[in-house]
Amino acid sequence: MSTPGAYFRLLRAGWILAREGVFAALPGDQLTGPAHLAWRLSRLVARRRSKEDSRSARMSKAVDRLGPSYVKLGQFLATRPDVVGADVAMDLAELQDRMSTFPRAIAVTSIEESLGRKIDDLFLDFGEPIAAASIAQVHPAEVERDGVRTKVAVKAIRPGVRRRFFNDLESYFLAARMQERFMPASRRLRPVEVTRMLAQTTKIEMDLRLEAAALSELGENIRQDPGFRVPWVDWERTGRDVVTMEWIDGIKMSNIEALRAAGHDLNALSVTVIQSFLRHTLRDGFFHADMHPGNLFVEADGTIVAVDFGIVGRLGKKERRFLAEILYGFIRRDYLRVAEVHFEAGYVPPIHDVHAFAQAIRAIGEPIHGQPAETISMARLLALLFEVTEIFDMQARPELVLLQKTMVVVEGVARNLNPSFNMWKAAEPVVGDWIQGNLGPRGFLEDTRDGALALVSLARQAPELAARAERLSREIDAMAEKGLRFDDETAQAIGRSEARHTRSGRIALWVIAAALFWIALQMG
Repeated sequence: MSTPGAYFRLLRAGWILAREGVFAALPGDQLTGPAHLAWRLSRLVARRRSKEDSRSARMSKAVDRLGPSYVKLGQFLATRPDVVGADVAMDLAELQDRMSTFPRAIAVTSIEESLGRKIDDLFLDFGEPIAAASIAQVHPAEVERDGVRTKVAVKAIRPGVRRRFFNDLESYFLAARMQERFMPASRRLRPVEVTRMLAQTTKIEMDLRLEAAALSELGENIRQDPGFRVPWVDWERTGRDVVTMEWIDGIKMSNIEALRAAGHDLNALSVTVIQSFLRHTLRDGFFHADMHPGNLFVEADGTIVAVDFGIVGRLGKKERRFLAEILYGFIRRDYLRVAEVHFEAGYVPPIHDVHAFAQAIRAIGEPIHGQPAETISMARLLALLFEVTEIFDMQARPELVLLQKTMVVVEGVARNLNPSFNMWKAAEPVVGDWIQGNLGPRGFLEDTRDGALALVSLARQAPELAARAERLSREIDAMAEKGLRFDDETAQAIGRSEARHTRSGRIALWVIAAALFWIALQMG
């Protein structure tokens, strides 16, 4: 049950978003019922702005007023175009996660408490902050590594950010439950589950040990890969509230002119970005999910270094096979096979006709084959595919949507470096090798081995499973004979819960009414 504070916070956020014109800038003409009415009212209360004031600018102003929790919410929703729509997701992706820095002394206290050591024992030098985001800020520092004075980057958690986020999270869940209740069409997108995913991903992002672990894991995966790496982690100086890593000297990939002036081959960088991302995705099933140009640096020798691993994505073997077969099927124009892959993966319910689904996929694939290869976007292809699958009741797959969003960003990086870049030609060696290794004879042998191991594991668990089945059978027989009964303590607990629910509901209604009355007075 939501507290009155959650209603207040949600009402405040809604008011700020409405006043800054965010709701009014959204496409609401096709909404119906209460949602359309709310959209029309939001247009009345929005501040008057110039025509040049874009929707992304309005979002930025609203988020600045709402604070760091809403920066993270916007960044998370940017990874879910299936929930907010592709255009809004692109606007949210432009939100700048740049906040004011907090004093060095506060960071020092946080680091010392996290690591249990004094700052002078940890670092030879610890500088002032050079950049700050919604969750943490970065300090330059120096340590002794293998007898050499070495520069490092120290990321320290922002004070109070956890408490602020989890307070706001309650209002996010309230909004999600209201959306499911009053907007039935949105239930397919499972807004409450999306909010749970936001809560989980942010918990992970607020434990800097887990970001360090992601850096370490990807570093091991790509140790032998050409032209792409990640910073090393200093585990001795890493804890829940601090991560210390290699300092990267390089040119940001967003600075095209500087890259060109340094003599870098922009087309070669484009190929490296795409091939590296596909290797991480298909081969390893683990990828950097925030590969925008600001998180990619180019060193003097042309090596690309990725930083900021707060958001990562994972794909299981089934999802990787699904992705590879889809890409391969579109290349070969085998639309029936693309459709069959959806059914085999269980993504499309079997009540639908596979041939009708193949026909819908053909409507996506055929126009693509009439275009030059350099204009065809893999990410756009997947986006169109997900749009069509809605017609056939395919539930939103968060891991695939995150992949598609990341692919949009990575393609944007590659084409920003080289506008005529041929994405398919660059991807073909990686996708082809993976298909040959995993869908050919070698892949069949690996599947056979995995199946045999699964059977062995099942056989080992057989006695325990039989005992559980026997206990369940006895309990069902007893329930059928005596019925389902609660003891006195359980019945009393249910009664207390219902009483709290009713009382809190009345309080919340009064809180909302009072807040609306106050807003009306302010507007008057």
